[in-house]
Formats: sequence, structure tokens, C-alpha cells
Amino acid sequence: MRKRRQYRGFSLTEVLLAVATLAIGMIFISGTFLTGIHFSTISTERTIAAVVADEAFSKVRMYGNADTGWLSGLSTTSCVDFNDVNSVVPLDPDEFAYPSTKTLTEKHYCWSALCRPVYSNPDNRLVQVTVFISRKTGANTQYRSPVDPLNLSIWYPRLVTVGVSGTGGDNFLRIEAGKETFINDGYTIVENGTGRIYRVLERYASPDNNMIRLDRPLPAGQINTPWSGLVWVIPPPVGGGRYPCIEVYQRLIKF
Repeated sequence: MRKRRQYRGFSLTEVLLAVATLAIGMIFISGTFLTGIHFSTISTERTIAAVVADEAFSKVRMYGNADTGWLSGLSTTSCVDFNDVNSVVPLDPDEFAYPSTKTLTEKHYCWSALCRPVYSNPDNRLVQVTVFISRKTGANTQYRSPVDPLNLSIWYPRLVTVGVSGTGGDNFLRIEAGKETFINDGYTIVENGTGRIYRVLERYASPDNNMIRLDRPLPAGQINTPWSGLVWVIPPPVGGGRYPCIEVYQRLIKF
């Protein structure tokens, strides 16, 4: 008489160990997919930002050439928001949004431009134009108004000025009271007097939450000399949220 074979299965411990190993592997794989999606989104936004920037520079040139009288209102020692100097040729807010073929509520990108003459000869009307490209992160999201950023809000991101102070030749700045949350890690700012672009590496935590560190020293006259001035920035949405600014571009345009 033959003996019955005994088939040995997996124990509960082995099954649990296999499931745990599979779960850990899936976590790493899903993390890779999420990282890929994140970088793909960033790449797509930067590609679109380059297109929006070209359109923005073209509009600044076109509307700026419509009447050269607006140049006389600019100062060589400070930047001026193009949205504020276009009173000679009033622009609809729709002109600052992208894509142009969409309705106002469907536009997901917008731009703001700073203008500063860099010429000494009136016949050589060379203007430094700095364009901020931003995304609108939600249909009902509100952003700070340049007129009164602490109390008023608008539907699309706009540039605002923030007072800062520091020491010449240093890369640490202190933000004015009440606007500490307007600038954060990874933000891009433009110094008002020179139009130089800086990257914020870090905003320190409390109690120094109004102190930021830049990617390079701020040239402000003599080294180790107290300095104060203004910087331009796209602040976060009202109530907080994702940083709307995607990229900042700068060109010299002759009018």
C-alpha cells in the first residue's frame, strides 16, 4: 500500500512576509511615478512659460511703441510695473493672461512686467524688461492686489513691492513687518533699483521669520554699510498656497 504524499504549503509567517515585501516594493515604485509626474509637470509649465514670455515681450514692445510718451514717466533708478505705466495705452486685464484664445475664466497663465530705462542718450531708448510668468492655481483663488496687498485681492497673480533692509555686500535681508509671508523659500525677487534677479534660498523660522537668505550678495553701495530698499515679488495666494510664479525672464528692448 502506497503512502499518501504530504504537501507542505506556506505558513502564515511566510505569506505575511511576502505581502510586506511586495507592499514595500510598490511604495517605492509609486514614489518613482509620483516624482516623474512632478518633474513632467514642471517641465511642461516651463515650456509654456517660455511661450508666454515671448508673447509678453512682444506685447510690451507693441503697446510701448504705440505711444512713446510712457517712457518719459519711467525712472532709470527704479523699476515700474508695465501694468501701471500703460495708462497711455490702457490694456484690458485679459491682455496679461494666456492663452489668448481662451475665455478669461479658462486662462491658467498670466504675466507681469517691470520696465526700467538703461539709456543715457534719449535717442537710444533701451529699456530693461523683466517678465514674471505665473500660474493660476484655482478657479476661486485670490491673489494680492498691488494697490493694497494687505487688504485687497484680485483674480490673477500680480507683482507687489516689499520693503527690505540689510547690509551692503551681504546676502541676508530682513522683510518689512506685515509682509513676512510674501517671500518664502525658492521665490524669485527683483531688486527695484537695479532690476537684478535674485533667488531666495531660505526664509528663517520664528523668531527670525522675517529674515531671508539670497543666492548671492545684494550689491548695495559700500560693503558693510546699512541698506534698505524695495524688491518686487509675486506673493502666494491669499490664505496661502502654491507659489504661483514659474519663471522670470529679462531682456533689453529698444523702443
